[in-house]
Amino acid sequence: MMLATSTLLARFQHPAQVVAAGFATAIGIGTLLLSLPAATAEGVSTGWLNALFTAASAVCVTGLVLVDTEAHWSVFGEVVIAGLAQVGGLGIMTMATVFTLLVSGRLGLRARIAAQTETKSLSMSDVRRLVLKVVVFSLSCEAVAAAVLTGRFVLGYGESFGRALYLGVFHGVTAFNSAGFALWPDSLMRFVADPWICMTIAIAAIVGGLGFPVVFELARLWRQPSKWTVLTRITVGTSVILLTFGTLVFLATEWRNPATLGGLDDGNKLMAAFFTAVMPRSAGFNVLDVAQMYPSSWLATDLLMFIGGGSAGTAGGIKVTTFGMLAFIVWTEMRGESRVNIGRRRLPETTQRQVVTITVLGVTLVAISTYVLLALTPYGLDQVLFEVISAFGTTGLSTGITADLGTAGHTLLAVLMFIGRIGPLTLGSALALNRRTRRYELPEERVIVG
Repeated sequence: MMLATSTLLARFQHPAQVVAAGFATAIGIGTLLLSLPAATAEGVSTGWLNALFTAASAVCVTGLVLVDTEAHWSVFGEVVIAGLAQVGGLGIMTMATVFTLLVSGRLGLRARIAAQTETKSLSMSDVRRLVLKVVVFSLSCEAVAAAVLTGRFVLGYGESFGRALYLGVFHGVTAFNSAGFALWPDSLMRFVADPWICMTIAIAAIVGGLGFPVVFELARLWRQPSKWTVLTRITVGTSVILLTFGTLVFLATEWRNPATLGGLDDGNKLMAAFFTAVMPRSAGFNVLDVAQMYPSSWLATDLLMFIGGGSAGTAGGIKVTTFGMLAFIVWTEMRGESRVNIGRRRLPETTQRQVVTITVLGVTLVAISTYVLLALTPYGLDQVLFEVISAFGTTGLSTGITADLGTAGHTLLAVLMFIGRIGPLTLGSALALNRRTRRYELPEERVIVG
């Protein structure tokens, strides 16, 4: 009896269960708070689905909405949304960083993390210092972004200091945490030609999406790339490639589109295209009308949203590290080599299997969800696929159909946001921390592939 109880308790302490329970609890509390009459501008209780969807979107730092954030919610409701985004962003940053260190084996923990797993562990004082660094780093970045935005709203738009500070703090929090909530019905489209607003939001999203370990390693070793870890090399390299790819694609595709880039001068076109390439990392703001983009731009955005941002950061998706390692695996196989090497390091076979598993499961989930949503709604494949990947990648971009998907569609998107937020992290940690040694090997048999 004691053994069974101990085993059950140990299973509950598995990282995947702790993360899922924590985020589910935060969503539940957020739903209750947003259901209060005080949370709406009209002073009446909002529907449970709207409250649940908004809470899930905020905690999972997505930004998909069913109603106009500023018009529907009161100041109390907006503060709750920002608070939930803060909790979701800090929670992911903290948990993901701790798991990264556990998996890397650089630190240790004097208690078991899972029922059958012992790590080389870190002391509780190390964990406290680590969490404190993450919190200080996050709040500092948000404060800088809020200060710049506040100054711009006061000096450039004539807002009172109190209103400007409120706008600056709200958007500083949602930008760094990749939440995508904005207090204007057109998101940030009215600021498409304002570099102070656009670049501040974009930089905050990039920094938050890189991940705590990468940012701090860059701060220490930015002049010594040869000493960067594989994580930092892949994250930085892949991020630069994807941002460049996205910017060039949006420039080429939307250059003459009168509803998007067509009406801007060349400098603002470049800035808007760059901003639009940054947002699919999972930040979710937009300065161009997504609904008016060409389908080819939607497809490029789908790809960027599915990949997402860096590991141990606020961004969603399968992560740029997963995508980068997958590219190395494919390239190695095409060259006929037996080992995957990145720089001067060899990628373990266990990591290769984790990369393939996360990617395949992500593709499968998106495919199944797209099929279900197509069956439930009258919309076409382009729009439905965009919506599904936006929810799975916790991005928050939309072609404008979110509010019209019905109860079943909204429930599906809420579940996708939850899975997309905790899925890659919990799956990655579970795969890395649960290694079982097989005591025998079966006979090998060659199978035709292709």
